[in-house]
Amino acid sequence: MAIVLAVAAERGRRDALIGAAGAIVLLALAGLLIGPLVLARIPLEPLQVVVGVALLLFGLEWLRKGILRLARRRAPSSSLAEYLEEREALHALAPPADGPDWAARVVAGKGVLLEGLEVVLIVAALGAGADGLAPALAGAALACVAVCAIAVVVRRPLARLPESQLKYLVGVVLSALGVFFLAEGLGVEWPGGDAAPVYIALVLVAASQLQVAALAREAPA
Repeated sequence: MAIVLAVAAERGRRDALIGAAGAIVLLALAGLLIGPLVLARIPLEPLQVVVGVALLLFGLEWLRKGILRLARRRAPSSSLAEYLEEREALHALAPPADGPDWAARVVAGKGVLLEGLEVVLIVAALGAGADGLAPALAGAALACVAVCAIAVVVRRPLARLPESQLKYLVGVVLSALGVFFLAEGLGVEWPGGDAAPVYIALVLVAASQLQVAALAREAPA
């Protein structure tokens, strides 16, 4: 949202929307390839291992960055800073005298494509579970509607949004689901069944908060 809004503010809404729409088309094609054509052909146990590893790759990286941000070892996540950086970068590029503004379209499309590809992989991974694609697609659709609604209402990034804390929680959730699916694929039977991700997440929160406290004590004043 920050990147698309920056392009719209600096170069015009039309080119920003065209770039974002092109990225969405590419993501839809990627979803068709990753979903029915790939995941549907893998047996359940190996599929759970693949899903668990995919979620852990994303979740642990989000969790690592979240721990560093909360311990003040990394700059806080800020869509406002990203918005200003993109505007400044576009401002340095001279707009075309006539014809399409391909630079603006590529910047908007690249931002949507890179972030969206991660979402496609997560939705496909979660959709491979016993409940199918419906819950994962519903969650993704709800998130898309919420982000678009925020963009329409505020027309600029939310400077007060606690992004570091939100991304930390996303890391906890993805990591917990990754551990759950990976262990199930390896034959582990979790106490509590499908409720296991809840107490896995609580363990991850406790362990990560201890790490945050330790890093914060070591940080220079």
